[in-house]
Amino acid sequence: MILFGLAGSGILLLGAVLLFLAFAPGGNGDEELARTIRDAGGTFQTSKSEGRDHVEDLNAKIDYKTDPPTSGKHYFIPAVWGIYERPINQLQAVHNLEHGGIVIQYGDDVPDATVAQIAEFYRDDPNGMLVAPLPRLGDQIALTAWTHLAKLPKFDEGAFKAFRDAYRGKGPERFSVEDLQPGGT
Repeated sequence: MILFGLAGSGILLLGAVLLFLAFAPGGNGDEELARTIRDAGGTFQTSKSEGRDHVEDLNAKIDYKTDPPTSGKHYFIPAVWGIYERPINQLQAVHNLEHGGIVIQYGDDVPDATVAQIAEFYRDDPNGMLVAPLPRLGDQIALTAWTHLAKLPKFDEGAFKAFRDAYRGKGPERFSVEDLQPGGT
């Protein structure tokens, strides 16, 4: 009886370890997503967290290791969820990432037709998402989540969905995606 109990416990422990490895950051899910992004002509990176401290100056100068930033010090009030016609403050965007948001930003040289595709993608499922121009990206589109960055040269619905579905609602401060509605913070 004791042997059966030990064997059962071992099997449960092995199952828990396998589940952790399957769903842990940097696991197979990230590799599959990276392949999807690369197949769409883009790049993908996962970076170590740069911290989660708050700053009270919206104009604070923070030296982020990624561009656009994917973690680090940020303004204590997040941006209002939504789609913007002007660039958003990166210090606020990082706070949205911390809450499990996805931020999509595009450069000045991204064609208007592509911007329209991004806007339609946003409108189809807007919770927990920010969309805004970021002129310095040039002809690139950046998708960011907490510690994750993908850059693409064009809109690719499959790559965008894969990134959103992999990371939305999964920041270090987890909020229900239903609670991250447009117009709220």
